Amino acid sequence: MRPDLASWMTPVDRSILELLRNEEGQELVLTPGLIAENTDWKRQTVREHVALLLEHELVEYHDESRAIYRLSDKGRQYLAGDLSADELEND
Repeated sequence: MRPDLASWMTPVDRSILELLRNEEGQELVLTPGLIAENTDWKRQTVREHVALLLEHELVEYHDESRAIYRLSDKGRQYLAGDLSADELEND
């Protein structure tokens, strides 16, 4: 079951988090451009949402100088259902 979205989130945010989780195997580390290539979202949209997810600590830098992102522990907890959308409201 997919977790509920916090009020500040959209389906774009969930798509980004789920792509980084990569249920097919090892978690991915990706740039916004590569995230856009692997989703239905445009690169600029992905950049905006990655910045928001970074602000809310659901993603973190894997390599800041190259703008490569990965899931944070908090992002993993959210996707696993261990952190509710309500708990994300106060961030």
